[in-house]
Amino acid sequence: MSIATDPRALRQTLAAYQRPSLARSILEIVITAGPLIAIWGLAFYALAHHVWWGLLLTIPAAFFLVRLFMIQHDCGHGAFFRNKRLNDWVGRIIGVLTVTPYDYWRRTHAIHHATSGNLDRRWLGGVETLTVEEYRALSPIKRLGYRLYRNPVVLFVIGPAYMFILQHRVPIGLMKEPKAWLSVLGNNLGLALLVLAFVLFGGTGPFLMVHLPIVLLSASIGVWLFYVQHQFEGAFWARNDDWTLHEASLKGSSHLQLPPVLSWFAANIGVHHVHHVGSKIPYYRLPQVLKDHPELDEMSRVGFWESFKSVRLALWDEAKGRLVSFHEARRYR
Repeated sequence: MSIATDPRALRQTLAAYQRPSLARSILEIVITAGPLIAIWGLAFYALAHHVWWGLLLTIPAAFFLVRLFMIQHDCGHGAFFRNKRLNDWVGRIIGVLTVTPYDYWRRTHAIHHATSGNLDRRWLGGVETLTVEEYRALSPIKRLGYRLYRNPVVLFVIGPAYMFILQHRVPIGLMKEPKAWLSVLGNNLGLALLVLAFVLFGGTGPFLMVHLPIVLLSASIGVWLFYVQHQFEGAFWARNDDWTLHEASLKGSSHLQLPPVLSWFAANIGVHHVHHVGSKIPYYRLPQVLKDHPELDEMSRVGFWESFKSVRLALWDEAKGRLVSFHEARRYR
């Protein structure tokens, strides 16, 4: 029997990879944060001296910030260091740079892992997805609202900016949890101090023209990655009685085939199906999992260019068991 079809065997197999290396983890931080700080500094210097090509440096800086977020992501799963407190404090510090309250995000992300692909438990941590019948039952104005929400400009430009700059300033969905408020307020304080330092040492102009574009671009990249990891042709969704964590992880999470350089910046997050089964595996060990177990390498593959086609998928058709576009939903009515 393949380990892909045996939940217990798969968990036992992946447990061997759940051992972070302190030296490797420190190196990953250095080779991510170091270039990011250097590019930031160079861009600030360029703009301070009216060298406008410095704006182009915000693009590579955004990719390094995405990679830094992936380190925060691994810390949230307890995968980056063996010591829980070290994971948490590194995650909180990075959270100031990524504009993401670490403890609050960790809680919502854990909900995402526990409910991904479950049609009866669509709550926090995912892209809102309606079934065809739910969409048809909406009033015309609410249908328009959902269509606007699923528009690519909203999903990948306006939405990320709103989520990271505004929504993360209060613990949406966890308003009654004191720890969530503490996380958000602590992150807000850290952000205020960071912005103050940037403005005092670099000026308001460079801050608005360098730091803010880096944050916004990295937010869009991150949301796109998250989207295509769960919204793709062949994805798994089911009602509670037919839902299993094993099937939702392997079939409801994509194996995104990113070009090597993008895979490096995304910290191997394209191996998302394996990550959802073994979330405590450090991202730098995920390629070895695929190398050792080719059957996992072949599962849930989504090509890089193919992933852009998934943007049209907006509704889950329970009768057909697949994601469909608005056009398909009208055609089969």
